[in-house]
Amino acid sequence: MKYSKELLKGSTGTLVLSVLENQDLYGYRIITELEIRSENAFEMSEGTLYPILHALEKEKLLESYWKEVDGRNRKYYHITKRGKKELTAKKEEWKSFSTNVNKVLGCI
Repeated sequence: MKYSKELLKGSTGTLVLSVLENQDLYGYRIITELEIRSENAFEMSEGTLYPILHALEKEKLLESYWKEVDGRNRKYYHITKRGKKELTAKKEEWKSFSTNVNKVLGCI
């Protein structure tokens, strides 16, 4: 099932942090990992991803570095300690929010 942009809008930063929780990745791999984990329910373009990455870097939730792989330089992103704390808080907030939405909708 594809989701509306309105539903995803407030969650994209959290989804990106989650993808980077256990491994550093470059942009295209972040997109493909998100698609894999969501079984193609979440598709993100590079034009959507890079502003999110820049905002997360500005907030000090991510750091980036350049690494040469197979003769190509790629910009990798790494979640910071502050980013991990933020991700933990967002996961807890999401659990509470989704539980209460489900109660209102009668899904529980």
